[in-house]
Amino acid sequence: MSLNIYDILYPLLDQGLHNMEQWLHLLEEHAQAQGLDAEVLLSARLAPDMFEFRRQIQIAADHAKAGMAYLSGSELPRYADDEKTVSELVERLQRTRGFLHGFTREAFVGAEDRAIQVVYPWATLDFGGLHYLHYWVIPNFMFHLTTAYAILRHHGLALGKAQFLGPREGYAG
Repeated sequence: MSLNIYDILYPLLDQGLHNMEQWLHLLEEHAQAQGLDAEVLLSARLAPDMFEFRRQIQIAADHAKAGMAYLSGSELPRYADDEKTVSELVERLQRTRGFLHGFTREAFVGAEDRAIQVVYPWATLDFGGLHYLHYWVIPNFMFHLTTAYAILRHHGLALGKAQFLGPREGYAG
């Protein structure tokens, strides 16, 4: 079997989304144990000019669904970015994972050469599929995943490398 972009991207994104969902449950437990309102942690940030924890989760989910959609040539679902609570963020991650689970390996045949255009209010970015994967999807997803993790660690959650990487048995699927 030859390697396909799906084989690279899907497990990475699905595992990361799964891990973030686990962190949200730990966030709730930590807040309760410390006598904090979970909102304190959801709105926490590492620096004044960085997005808060909540937004890091939303953006990571956005990069996951966009990466899978654009690389497969599928339509990108839009989310409202209106989650306020832990349970709403968990639902967003589950919805995103459900979207990812709907793809097959076959949808990514030829994805490395697919022309991809990403339009933001401030810029339009054009990529070839492999360039989009290597220099946009994976780095952006990992940046927001890592930043969310760092925010929680900074605020005292007992997360370690094991919770960042996920189950030791490998991919959680």
